[in-house]
Amino acid sequence: MHISKLCLVNYRNFPNTKLLFAKGINTIIGENGSGKTNLFRAIRLLLDDNMLRSAQKLEEKDFHRGLPNWQGHWIIISLEFDEVSQDEVIQSLFLHSAGNIEDGKVDKATYNLIFRPKASIRIQLSQLEDGDKAGLAAITRAITIDDYETVFTGKSIADFNDPATYAAIVGDFENVRFSDELDPPEIGGRTPGIFSITKEISFTFVQALRDVVADFQNNRTNPLLTLLKSKSGEINPAEFVPITTKVKDLNVAIEELSDVKEIRADIRKTINDAAGDAYSPSSLSIRSDLSDEADRLFQSLKLFVGESEPGYEGAIHELSLGGANLIYLTLKLLEFKYQKSKQSFANFLLIEEPEAHIHTHIQKTLFDKLNYPDTQVIYSTHSTHISEVSNVENVNILGRVDGRCEAFQPSAGLTTDEIGNIQRYLDAVRSNLLFAKSVALVEGDAEEILIPILVKNVFGISLDELGVSLINIRSTGFENVAVLFHDERIRKRCSIITDLDAAFIDTTPDPLDTKAVANSKTKAIGAQAAGILRKATLGEFSKDNPWLEVFFSDHTFEVDFVKTGNSANVVSVLNKVYKDGPTIATSKAELESNNIVAYGSRVLTMANNAGKGWFAILLGKAIDHHTVIPDYILKAIFFAHGGISKAVISNILSYRLELIRKEPGSDPITIAATAGKLEDFRNDKLDFLEIRAAMLQAFPADEINNILAGI
Repeated sequence: MHISKLCLVNYRNFPNTKLLFAKGINTIIGENGSGKTNLFRAIRLLLDDNMLRSAQKLEEKDFHRGLPNWQGHWIIISLEFDEVSQDEVIQSLFLHSAGNIEDGKVDKATYNLIFRPKASIRIQLSQLEDGDKAGLAAITRAITIDDYETVFTGKSIADFNDPATYAAIVGDFENVRFSDELDPPEIGGRTPGIFSITKEISFTFVQALRDVVADFQNNRTNPLLTLLKSKSGEINPAEFVPITTKVKDLNVAIEELSDVKEIRADIRKTINDAAGDAYSPSSLSIRSDLSDEADRLFQSLKLFVGESEPGYEGAIHELSLGGANLIYLTLKLLEFKYQKSKQSFANFLLIEEPEAHIHTHIQKTLFDKLNYPDTQVIYSTHSTHISEVSNVENVNILGRVDGRCEAFQPSAGLTTDEIGNIQRYLDAVRSNLLFAKSVALVEGDAEEILIPILVKNVFGISLDELGVSLINIRSTGFENVAVLFHDERIRKRCSIITDLDAAFIDTTPDPLDTKAVANSKTKAIGAQAAGILRKATLGEFSKDNPWLEVFFSDHTFEVDFVKTGNSANVVSVLNKVYKDGPTIATSKAELESNNIVAYGSRVLTMANNAGKGWFAILLGKAIDHHTVIPDYILKAIFFAHGGISKAVISNILSYRLELIRKEPGSDPITIAATAGKLEDFRNDKLDFLEIRAAMLQAFPADEINNILAGI
């Protein structure tokens, strides 16, 4: 038996979310604040015996904050199980009330936690006339959290993620329509009180490894103590008789030490002298607190580990963070093994962000090794090293879309071949796209190195601050990865940045051409044909996909970089590429010419001679805020970012004003006046068109004006 689906409705930061799970290992990926911890808590409310009390006490803060008014609404947490055990107890949990008894035993079932208004409130709502908004407001205004109840149901048939189903069962709050059915059969029947699924399964939750030393010092959370307690019930008392006898003898021997007896007598006399016999303790002794009871003695044991120095074993607090975390995780896994050995009907292991302070090799090994038979493992992680070895078919991605937390299944609707391509492609670097707010895919090292530098130096903010992850595909096979960004899969923006490779030289064959010239013409013709085909293919591929757009350079990145007006940047690194003076002089003339054949050929020769990656590193050192970002790159970044916010524009302009202030001959009066207008823009006293006009008027030569014109 394993979880196949989790539905969350109105729970914390999930207004209406569905996650799909498979047998074996599952991975949950998400940015900070996307709800990974809340998701695990939702599962635990249904399956973790330690959370049952919490399940009965949901609070106002557990409702989704996006609800205009939580009063009257329901919180629904629904688990769907597949391959349900045929055991009579498990079947009894799901075959009752609305269960399909006539169909015999089932292998698929649901188990739900429903937090809803009590029957008296539901009756009041059902009696409202359709459209009676005033009546609805009067009822909901009086509702408190004490008017709510928690019920567990099994074998429901409702699709809780369907808004129409929710409106039919819970109520249509917008149009004020509520059903007369107080307990709709679609939500299933209440699970019998004598049964509890938590008693029939093995369930272990390993929380995020944040402060494991404190957990070891807390008797309630100490994983070693949990293991020892589980073992202490299996102790043969006869085996402990010799040990407890020795402990008693030891304690007596300590008490009989002459110094101990003398100090005890002195304490006793001093108390009597100070307080008198009437107020003195009736007895007083000095002895070891080492217990002579078998179970308590067993549980007094502590773990000592040798980590670095040979022959030395230290306490947990002496270990490195990674060492302590690894020990903690090991003990929790052992706790799971002990539970699993009890022959439960299903085994669930939830692990929250196991990568904290653990070496990358251990992270990958850990994921590979935790493939327990007959066990469903669900991870949440921020680690690209874990996601690299994750099966993309078993991945759920949590993301925030327009303030809502949603879940994406990256393999949904893909063929086996497409999934295989993605699986092979996502290494530790490129799997970063699964974590990203938005993505820009590039084809080579030059773009990967220079685009982040361009954005940082020209805008004063990084791609990370814009929420854009730049991923180097290292080829033009963008479709293999870009297929992830789609309404059915990852609903996040993705830009593809690639080259059209249009020829800039005369490619007409000439019998007088040298072999080298003929080869270059043939190569240019082939590249241009490939570029035309690429544009057509990617255009069709991205057609009608609102999450994906393709942006082309006319030629190649290097050529278009110079074409945009950045020849000075390339000229400044000539002496890093060439050592020969005449070659440098000739190259400078070519780069500064307006002849694309001359400057295009030269910049490509430089890139090829130095190596494109190394040339990009050299060129990156020459980029400053006067460098012009090619238009196709700007558009790609703006598309991926999803529209430039007022805050981002304000930060960019503040950065530009500070740079202008430092330039020789700058006018402090003009700068101060523009800074005042920028502050008005921040405070909604000016709109974007007005601040754009103000910048153009004050600093007409500044390159930022071309960027503002394109926003």
